[in-house]
Amino acid sequence: MKSSALRYFIPIVLIAGIWISSCRKEEVPVVIPEADEVNTFVYKGLRDYYLWNGMIPALNSTVYDEKKDSLNAFLNKYEDPEELFSSLLYKYGEIDKWSFIVDDSKTIDDWIAGISETMGYDFMLGRIGTSDNLFGFVRYVIKGSPAEKAGIKRGDIFIKINDQQLTVSNYRTLLFTNKTYTVGFATIVNRTISPTSRTLTMTAIEMQENPIHKDTIFQYNNQKVGYLVYNGFNADFDIQLNDVFRKFKDAKIDQLVLDLRYNGGGSVQSSVYLASMIYGTDGTKVFARSRYNSGLQTYYTQQYGANALNDYFVTSIDKTATTPATPINTLNLPKVYIIVSDNTASASELLINGLRPLMNVRVIGINTNGKYTASTTIKDWDDNGNINPNHKWAMQPIIAKYANSAGETDFVDGLVPNVVAEEDIASLLPFGSPNETLLNAVLSDMKGIALTGMTLKSAQIGLTKIADSHDFKPFANEMYINPLRKFKSE
Repeated sequence: MKSSALRYFIPIVLIAGIWISSCRKEEVPVVIPEADEVNTFVYKGLRDYYLWNGMIPALNSTVYDEKKDSLNAFLNKYEDPEELFSSLLYKYGEIDKWSFIVDDSKTIDDWIAGISETMGYDFMLGRIGTSDNLFGFVRYVIKGSPAEKAGIKRGDIFIKINDQQLTVSNYRTLLFTNKTYTVGFATIVNRTISPTSRTLTMTAIEMQENPIHKDTIFQYNNQKVGYLVYNGFNADFDIQLNDVFRKFKDAKIDQLVLDLRYNGGGSVQSSVYLASMIYGTDGTKVFARSRYNSGLQTYYTQQYGANALNDYFVTSIDKTATTPATPINTLNLPKVYIIVSDNTASASELLINGLRPLMNVRVIGINTNGKYTASTTIKDWDDNGNINPNHKWAMQPIIAKYANSAGETDFVDGLVPNVVAEEDIASLLPFGSPNETLLNAVLSDMKGIALTGMTLKSAQIGLTKIADSHDFKPFANEMYINPLRKFKSE
């Protein structure tokens, strides 16, 4: 019986095998289309540079490295490069709140240069009592801007745009979509906001903001005090900043007050220059230490040595296409007073944190923003340094985090001030006035007067902050470093 059954079984198996084999030969191979070159650029840029690439499975997949079709299939799922970019970020909006991508690299170039289309005034918006109505107060006005020409000044209160009351539901549209609008002003009397008949009409223009808003020297307590309001670390103004310190040095100031309350950051290199102007130019001393993803960290250490990850104090500002190398004007101070707010971020915090292990840094204000990471610009360069002519996309991913020479970093809740104080928005006095709330707190501390439990005067009119103009500058709190090497999608 077994022999007979086997005779029938063998032919059936052979026939089935022949049939399956013939079916396989007729199968058409699956062809995976080549991924869009923008998506490829986004993926490989983040894979190589992104600080948290080890936390994103898709960025460290060996399958994608070994099988190009697998990578193409993954990238082809995304029609929008922005969607791909955000999907590859680590806890976007929670941990990584700063990486961004644009479809035109000029947007980033203009941001780095401090160029934007603006009315030219910085403001905060607060809720009026418990209602949905809002008011705004002007914190400073950019020199040469439409706002300055229209007569707007620090401390002005406004409640209407185009004759409409600002509310929690309309302020974005009224303030940030109109290139021309009319502002309706108000006053604060007895803790009450009341409209006035004053109105001004402005039209936004494209302009570059000079971050050196004010510098002056005054006498206080038998000492010469240098006071500087500095609103952004912009490399285009490094030489001018150095000139301010030459004036401070020639005047032989005894104390320096650096006002960074509205400084959202900028160039790491400019922060190094400013630190050298304040503390000194000893190139053997570490100002800050950077940390990259493991692959990039290993690469730079092997190529350039461990010291390449340190930023040292410097003796001169590097030469550029338009300026020669310029010696740093340093004050060699043992102490500096720095005014801060929750708008003080990134390169400003780098400066404070970097100076703290080396000198007496007295910080006055409220907790800073809490950004200790830096980004860099990545464009789609080829081997010759030419940008891919087929697209204009560029990205600004977080690629590093910074610590000071003592290793202090990760200050997610910001840097804590020595003296807690906040602006009196009901009476914003001019910068440099000895009675202005934050400068007055500095001068009191300078004289040895303790200001424990200082009243946060903004609470006097029941202010609940809704937003400020920094919130609508997409790159307001960025800290950036120059590209470490050209990126090529390959």
